[in-house]
Amino acid sequence: MSAASITVAIGSKRLLDDVSIAFAAGEVVAVVGPNGAGKSTLLRVLSGEITPRAGVVELKGHPLASYNARTLAWHRAVLSQSISVAFPFTVAEIVRMGAGDARDRHLDAIVEQTLAQTDLLGFQERVLTTLSGGEQQRAHFARVLVQLAYGEARYGPGILLLDEPTASLDLRHQLDVVAAAKSCAGRGVTVVAVLHDLNLAALLAGRIVVLDRGRIDADGSPADTITDATLARVFGITDAVGRVPPAPFVLPHAASRTGQNGVLPG
Repeated sequence: MSAASITVAIGSKRLLDDVSIAFAAGEVVAVVGPNGAGKSTLLRVLSGEITPRAGVVELKGHPLASYNARTLAWHRAVLSQSISVAFPFTVAEIVRMGAGDARDRHLDAIVEQTLAQTDLLGFQERVLTTLSGGEQQRAHFARVLVQLAYGEARYGPGILLLDEPTASLDLRHQLDVVAAAKSCAGRGVTVVAVLHDLNLAALLAGRIVVLDRGRIDADGSPADTITDATLARVFGITDAVGRVPPAPFVLPHAASRTGQNGVLPG
């Protein structure tokens, strides 16, 4: 998947400003940055939810706009940051929705396997809205994993787009998401995840893209992007990065004297 010269604007404000980026099959990429940097907007452009003012997104060598909604759903699965369910669906019903209208002899086994992967065995008959926020998030994650599996069976490995997939999860289930994403990548799926937690990003991804004010500030390995210089420049935090193999870790304890983006506070 690739995006070339993407610009998204609301009035005169540019949410994304001439962004170009490409993702390889089997790659796990974390997109990080401060609030308002354009992270979720980029994910929505990549998913086809937003049509950019300028630029083009391609999926498997074809413009994203050339896919109809049904075919696109089999090529990419999206877990949004906020999902609202108005009807009393059970967990099993929600997870089965990932298969669309497909009903075959493999569906029960795939749903069961995915429920186990997301630690939801025993929750099948629970109504989604009776669950905690984290349990609901895991159910929706299971749904997109089923969608991804059915799309893969038809068209080969696809794209998994995750917007803050661990925001409401405890530590154990955050690690489960990391393991599931890496398992998908091992099959050739491209995984792109928007994250606020830089430590989790460094653990999850082999490549980190740092967005700031709608532009790419840094793009590379965790060691190359999670640096004191980047954190001072983009987040306004100084002397926060420690290094214990295999990945850098961030322990913020002081704000930059100049503040975020190099602007003096006051």
